[in-house]
Amino acid sequence: MIKLVTAVIKPHMLEAVKDGLKSAGVQGLTVTEVKGFGRQGGHTETYRGAEYTVDLIPKLKVEVLCSTDDAERVMDIIRKCAHTGKIGDGKVWIVDVDHIMRIRTGEMGEEAT
Repeated sequence: MIKLVTAVIKPHMLEAVKDGLKSAGVQGLTVTEVKGFGRQGGHTETYRGAEYTVDLIPKLKVEVLCSTDDAERVMDIIRKCAHTGKIGDGKVWIVDVDHIMRIRTGEMGEEAT
């Protein structure tokens, strides 16, 4: 079975996460710019004398397809590399992927990851 490991992290932690995954043999990942909030909530900023609330915080979503055997290891690598110990570090989760196909070759399942 294939797993999708998804993490939402602080943008400045991307290089550390990417380097950690590469050194662990992960061959591909997808990164998307996202916005959201959790316990961190928002904050207020002042721009040209006007104060306004920023309630959606910029984050990055990192997605990695891997085998069931590697999913926990990938999750742990992301957690270790993205950890700052401060609120807003993010989340990481694993979901099952029922079907996967490589577009170029038509390979299915684990051969397509």
